[in-house]
Amino acid sequence: MEFELWWLLGIPLFFVLGWLAARVDIQYFVRDARALPNSYFKGLNFLLNEQPDKAIEAFVEVTKVDPETVELHFALGSLFRRRGEYERAIRMHRLLLERADLRAEQRAEALFEIGQDYLKAGILDRAEEVFQKLAEDAPAGAHVADSRRFLLEIYQQEKDWDKASAMAGRLERESGQSRARERAHFLCEKAAGEAMQSRPEAARLLLVSALEIDRKSVRASLQLGDLARAAGDPALAIDTWKRIETQDPAYLALAAQRLLEAYREAGRPREALTLLCGYLDRYPSLDLLDAVFQGTLAADGAEAAYRLVRGELRRNPTLLGLDRLLEAQIVGAQSAEQRRDLELVRSLVQGQTQRLARYRCDNCGFKARQFHWMCPACGGWETYPPRRTEEFELAP
Repeated sequence: MEFELWWLLGIPLFFVLGWLAARVDIQYFVRDARALPNSYFKGLNFLLNEQPDKAIEAFVEVTKVDPETVELHFALGSLFRRRGEYERAIRMHRLLLERADLRAEQRAEALFEIGQDYLKAGILDRAEEVFQKLAEDAPAGAHVADSRRFLLEIYQQEKDWDKASAMAGRLERESGQSRARERAHFLCEKAAGEAMQSRPEAARLLLVSALEIDRKSVRASLQLGDLARAAGDPALAIDTWKRIETQDPAYLALAAQRLLEAYREAGRPREALTLLCGYLDRYPSLDLLDAVFQGTLAADGAEAAYRLVRGELRRNPTLLGLDRLLEAQIVGAQSAEQRRDLELVRSLVQGQTQRLARYRCDNCGFKARQFHWMCPACGGWETYPPRRTEEFELAP
């Protein structure tokens, strides 16, 4: 193919066309920039200067001047909710819902956001109404599953265990993920209510159902044993609590004091110590040690309790063990002066044991003096290991 001189005319032509296109793009950019309110640029400037509060106020002014900024509404609403300014978040999302030009998916998104606002603000009835609407009427895939999970959270906060159980079952069927543990806890909660109302048979049937749903439900076994003991049958209570070893031996610590008392009521205190000593040997635990120590101190005296704790300290050195060792020495002290010295040392040790003798949620880290099946902070079920903080921080 031969080179034609007229092809050279195309080079300046292409250059001119490119220059014109760039000018048009710049003009459009300048026009769009001029169309943005000054508050928008003020907000950006505040952000660059690390003044988030002033930036937020500037962006709020943008939404007032230019109501078409849908995404900015969403962003500000979510930001207010994270900052704990729930009223402002609700107001921002409500402004969106009042718009007639929102697309169906945007309206569903705004509903989902305002439902979270209500939930965080503790306005459970309105949050429930919003999430129920989304769970049933929202477009396919528009936060339907998330709305049902929020409904489950609301039912638990309201302690409506029937609705919680039904929703957990529905989520289980739809996702294929087991929620047996939660459903068993809901039945245990109902059983506790029945027991409080002096309806032990109704409580027992609920707990049996809980074990059918989750055969490893330690809580159901504990409560069944409590019912048996309250009915005057300590032998049945003991057999029920002993089953915990096959469910999860770590939770035997929660049954230790119960077992001691039930064996005493059955007239077999020595068997309790033999059983608990075996548990302590196989599944070391501060709560088990405390129960065995108290039982030994009551049955065999300070010297036997001292030997028990000394042996356990050598195997698992802990401050609680040291505290119990000092207690045994105080009981067996030969003089008032020796007792005072030991009490002084023990008071120093107890200052630390009180700080460490807590349970800690594996999910959120919340610490509590007593054991909780449901974390008061994050709402997780069985997120508290039945072991004291000291066992994680100090034990080897």
